[in-house]
Amino acid sequence: MTASASDAILSARGLTKEFFGFKAVNDVDLDVREGTIHALIGPNGAGKTTVFNLLTKFLTPSAGKIVFRGRDITGVKPADVARMGLVRSFQISAVFPHLTVLDNVRVALQRKDHLATQFWRSNRVLDRLNGEANRLIEAVGLTAYAEIDAAELPYGRKRALEIATTLALDPPVLLFDEPMAGMGVEDIGRISALIKRIAKGRTVVMVEHNLSVVADLCDQVTVLARGEILAEGDYETVSTDARVREAYMGTEDA
Repeated sequence: MTASASDAILSARGLTKEFFGFKAVNDVDLDVREGTIHALIGPNGAGKTTVFNLLTKFLTPSAGKIVFRGRDITGVKPADVARMGLVRSFQISAVFPHLTVLDNVRVALQRKDHLATQFWRSNRVLDRLNGEANRLIEAVGLTAYAEIDAAELPYGRKRALEIATTLALDPPVLLFDEPMAGMGVEDIGRISALIKRIAKGRTVVMVEHNLSVVADLCDQVTVLARGEILAEGDYETVSTDARVREAYMGTEDA
């Protein structure tokens, strides 16, 4: 089922981005339904990362508008959009390599409570955050690593910590840019399951190359090609679309 503007938490209309005369994104209309996992996919050069960067305000559109929770955010800065609850994972959730997993999550919780610069606060005060921090650490499967420095974590566990520090902000919308990039099979399975868990009660938008992950996770898929929307729908619908197969494989009969 295609999202409609009435039930969309995040929308774009006529979204266009031009670089020196080249339209990387051309007149894209997009609706992301609240409470769904929505993937942006497409072959290399399709414009999906550009759309993602436009939605997260890392790029300014040449034309069109972006609406979040009924508010036009086209001209709003990325940090202000994040404070509104549209959070790109790893945008705010910087991991400090020489702090423990627990301390990284406590720092993120301070950020939510506007205490991020108050490092002089006593351990007694900071210890009040331990309960919430440990719940987040448990949610991402890192309880056994709580006292280990972030620098010592395996790659997949480090990504889980980054997700935990993002979740500390309690955002209603999470955006992931290729969350499985560089991961082995075991880590892909772990992070995929984690995203599925944390998506309950939230909206997730993700750019992802791994189509098996998209098939397993996503309620709605938008396929981009040459900067325009080629197809939309659930994974089964788009994966059997001849235009999508042609765009990925180079031949309609592939």
